This record gives sequence, structure tokens and C-alpha cells, in this order.
Amino acid sequence: MSDTTIIKVDGAHSPRGALGQYYLAEGVGLAMRLWRDEPPGIDKPSTTRDYETAGYVISGRAELHSEGQTVVLEPGDSWVIPKGAEHHYKILETFTAVEATHPPAQVHGRDEKSS
Repeated sequence: MSDTTIIKVDGAHSPRGALGQYYLAEGVGLAMRLWRDEPPGIDKPSTTRDYETAGYVISGRAELHSEGQTVVLEPGDSWVIPKGAEHHYKILETFTAVEATHPPAQVHGRDEKSS
């Protein structure tokens, strides 16, 4: 029989990661995290990840730089970063976005590394 457990995370008590992210619900094959009110002027270091990331902008603006491409992310935009793609974000306006990762990013602290 498959697992039919519903997982709920109360946003008021979401754990926070070392990079400022809030961990949301996590399943076997995916996880969600929230980047809330990231301040402008931040140019995050370039990284590659061993998971795929899909995101959705709630508010603010940022540039996503990946593999020679630059995309401006604005409210209502969504994006996908393929597994292994080198990328970084430059925050242009106070930025809030939610991301889903597959497989789950926080397993074994994989999203805490700046590889």
C-alpha cells in the first residue's frame, strides 16, 4: 500500500536554513522552500545544484543568470533551473519567491552548500 499521509507545515513555524530560506512541505520526491523579503543589492554567489528547481515570484524583482543567459524575474513569473546548471541571482527589488526542488533540496543539507 502506498503512503497516504498528508504533510502540513505551519508557515509560522517553518524551519529556516542557513541561506535564509524557509523550509515548507517536503515529500519523498520533492520539497518546497520560501525566500521571503530578500533585500535588493544582493548578488548571490554562483552555484550548481544536484537537483532541479522550479520557482514562482510572489513579489519583487531579480535577475537569474544561468549558463550565459540572463532572465528578469517579476511577480507572476515562474522558472526552471535544470539539475547541474551553473546559476546565480541578483536581487533588484525586495524579493519573495517559492521554489520546488526535485529531488528534495534539504535532504542531507544539499541546499546549504554553495558548490
